[in-house]
Amino acid sequence: MSSSVAAQPAGKRKPRLAAIEYIRGISMMGVIGIHVGSQYLSNPAANPHLIALFEIFTRFSVPIFFFISAFGLFYNLDIHAPFNARHFYVRRIKTVLIPYLVWSVFYILHDSLLYGTGLPSPFYFCGLLFFGSAKYQLYFLVILLWFYLLMPLWIALVRRLTLRGLGVLFVLQVLFDYWSSFSVPFNLYVYGLPDDSLLKPLLMYRLNYWVLHYLFIFLLGGWLAVHIDAFHRFMQERRTAITVLFYLSMASLLGYYYALLAQGQTPLDGINTAHQLCPAGIFYTLMASLFFFTIFTYQRYPSVLNPALHLLGKHSYFAYLVHPLFITYLARFLEHRGIIMTGGLAIAFYCAVLLLSLAAAALCRRLGSALPLLNEATIGVYPKKRG
Repeated sequence: MSSSVAAQPAGKRKPRLAAIEYIRGISMMGVIGIHVGSQYLSNPAANPHLIALFEIFTRFSVPIFFFISAFGLFYNLDIHAPFNARHFYVRRIKTVLIPYLVWSVFYILHDSLLYGTGLPSPFYFCGLLFFGSAKYQLYFLVILLWFYLLMPLWIALVRRLTLRGLGVLFVLQVLFDYWSSFSVPFNLYVYGLPDDSLLKPLLMYRLNYWVLHYLFIFLLGGWLAVHIDAFHRFMQERRTAITVLFYLSMASLLGYYYALLAQGQTPLDGINTAHQLCPAGIFYTLMASLFFFTIFTYQRYPSVLNPALHLLGKHSYFAYLVHPLFITYLARFLEHRGIIMTGGLAIAFYCAVLLLSLAAAALCRRLGSALPLLNEATIGVYPKKRG
């Protein structure tokens, strides 16, 4: 969602990759779909196939952001040169930390007024910021900040990674995520902790800040960026295989979801099980990353779509951060009028949230030209220095 720039350019900057921008836009659309799907689930007669579209097909959306973030970081980075920590961290503070804090405070104030809950205590306020739970989409920025904080470690690992090492890492990722998501003894232990225990929230909200959940896809993005020439050859030579495996991976995750429904689970149970951290979900994320990068690099689609993809990518950061606001008020509008969200209405709801979020992003971006502080605070975009 946020633009990623390497810590320090090594000589001449490499050509811009439109694929990164386009994937960012597609992923933002997927995240909105997931959150709209949660609203649609309030209908007890919700169509399970439409839920699959909103909640299963889009499951690559969050982890693929870590892939393109790492790719952007490493693309213009000389991993064998000394790491310019000051330059790197100052830039991340501007582009991610400050917008994260601004949006967190905004949502805390907004929700306290809207729902009449009052302001949180200082201790609870700090907890909201630490876990990224001031609003349900903000946790992504918390994990991203942890990835940034540990950047020297990732550089050292990418230097030493081999293709075989990536294969081992993929297997370890599957095992770790399966343990974190599905281990009955571990989860019973977490939920059995006393409510006043400080350890309980640290473990319950582990998905909000444990980078280990997305370590493979992040390091894969960095490793492919460093080996960009070999990656280009791979995409050219294996384009058909990448496409076939992408659709097979999608079918495996959808098949898992439908198998759960066939066993008598509800759609809610199904999406809470067939998610991006289950084995099929990790495979789907891997293939989606390769597939979208390939088709956007080699234009395996009508070029007339490029302006729309550029627009989505350009405004994806702000749209990602603001879209819960529009979901909230559109949902309240329906609720106050006693309107049940049918399938057709859910699709219209999604389109409305997407268009309103993009319109708000474009408007604020334009206002930010006259009032730079607006762009600086909300999306970390600063005026270009002259000369």
